[in-house]
Amino acid sequence: MTTGLLGVTGTPGTGKKTLSPLVASRLSYSLLDLNSAVTRVSRSKPGTTLEVDTVRLRKRLLTTGASNRVIFGHLLPDVFRARELDFVAVLRCEPSILKKRLVARGYSGPKVIANIEAELIGLVLDASIRSFGKSVVHEYDSTKAEPARLARIITSDYTRGVKAEDGWIDWTDRYTSSARLRSLFSLGSTEPAST
Repeated sequence: MTTGLLGVTGTPGTGKKTLSPLVASRLSYSLLDLNSAVTRVSRSKPGTTLEVDTVRLRKRLLTTGASNRVIFGHLLPDVFRARELDFVAVLRCEPSILKKRLVARGYSGPKVIANIEAELIGLVLDASIRSFGKSVVHEYDSTKAEPARLARIITSDYTRGVKAEDGWIDWTDRYTSSARLRSLFSLGSTEPAST
């Protein structure tokens, strides 16, 4: 079943917000930022974190019946299910580079640590495979990739119906010593671990 829906997801800071409009433009698809949709259907109390009502968000998005759309956000695997998206691009970023990006954005220390840990262990990739199945999940390293070039690759893979490959990115191979792990999770340093 073809839905005309392409999802882009990944840990915060991997490039979804930059890349997704480029992909949508290349496909002449409309664009939906899940974070924008979240603020319309979620609740939060002053001084607390936003509680996302994924069930309500899911209902709202599925009733629109839209196709030919690029949907992006780290909550993609929490909102959509198998056969609802034709193709899911999971953006990945080397954890030490991701750390620099998140610090530059002004993320709090605990939020930086939580996100680099999620990227290190492939949390969003795992959630995507569980929600959508291996056949539609495609992984892209955005660490050093030029966004326009990566958008061309994703668009090409999507339009040609390229099959997903096994052999997922494993950042843990780069952090085999306790010193490298300590450096990664130390907020005093945003220097990349040497390879």
